[in-house]
Amino acid sequence: MDRIAGIINLDHEQDLLDELTYFRCGAAVPFGGRYRMIDFTVSNMTNSRVDSVAVFARRKYRSLMDHLEQGKAWDLDRKRGGLFILPPDWNDPTDISKGDLQHFHNNIDFINRTLADYILVSGSQNICNINFQDVLSEHKKVNADVTVVYARVDELYPEHQQAHKLEIDQNSRVTGIHNDHSSINVYMDMYLISKDLMHDLIEQCIAHGGEHFFLDGIKSRLPDLHVHAYEYEGTHALVNSVESYYRNSTKLLEAEQHDGLFSDDAPIFTKVKNEPPSNYLPSSQVTNTLVANGCVIEGQVEDSILFRGVKVGEGAVIKNSIIMQRCEIEPNAVLENVILDKDCKISEGRTLIGAPEKPFVVPKRKSM
Repeated sequence: MDRIAGIINLDHEQDLLDELTYFRCGAAVPFGGRYRMIDFTVSNMTNSRVDSVAVFARRKYRSLMDHLEQGKAWDLDRKRGGLFILPPDWNDPTDISKGDLQHFHNNIDFINRTLADYILVSGSQNICNINFQDVLSEHKKVNADVTVVYARVDELYPEHQQAHKLEIDQNSRVTGIHNDHSSINVYMDMYLISKDLMHDLIEQCIAHGGEHFFLDGIKSRLPDLHVHAYEYEGTHALVNSVESYYRNSTKLLEAEQHDGLFSDDAPIFTKVKNEPPSNYLPSSQVTNTLVANGCVIEGQVEDSILFRGVKVGEGAVIKNSIIMQRCEIEPNAVLENVILDKDCKISEGRTLIGAPEKPFVVPKRKSM
């Protein structure tokens, strides 16, 4: 059986979630009530029998390392293979590599030593539930050099403008990679490649002054490589801005969207934190809301997402909002279209109202 090793490349992902990425990289941003964005990528890999995963991190990775630990939540704390967090801690005076090719070059031992035949590279901004074994099967069936994953979106949003788009012929071969804002073939920042070909392309890119492995090693070589497009047809969300984070988070309140992402057959795992069940006091009114463990609710909550340990005081009203871990909303406060980062405190009687297209964001540990 052909084996796959995984690389989660965070090097080129910009931290564009404003206040939510002041103290953490985008991959570590909480999502969906109890998860982090990177949980979906790691879970997809482990559910697809990828048992060796490296994370290329360059900046603000303390929170990420604290969350991933040794990979126990994903069964990656093992003697062979497992989880490797690889920050930019190298000192090779002969190294001429630049950009994310520095990570590929300085961690080439991970690629060389893995027993896998193929390397799967993914970012963290595309939230989905995908089986990479299906990608491998199609990759082998068409005898591709590289297989890239894309989604055909029904409606284009501002976040899709930043994503690469694919031009595909009738045989699902990629003939172009561009930023055409009108294209609906959104590249999901995931590709599969053989270990040997990746090694050769890394050396070629560095020798020719390349900085970005995908752009310089794959996109620029489309005429020479057989790059196949695999269409992912499941639930998909691209999160690269506060607005896209808010919109795709609140979509989880729709049963179809939620069930498409969280499957019993392919569960999404996260760091376990043992907390008691949430407590709904007699004065509470909660409708269409995701509520994690450890919450104490006395007020009114509608169409919102509450992470672990949130306290909602009596008479408080929360609508269309995302409240992260251990936030405290005191009595008679009003929140609407608001995102509270972790450990925030909203004082009694305070009113915060944002707009659906521009939510009001409160940074981590702030009291108002």
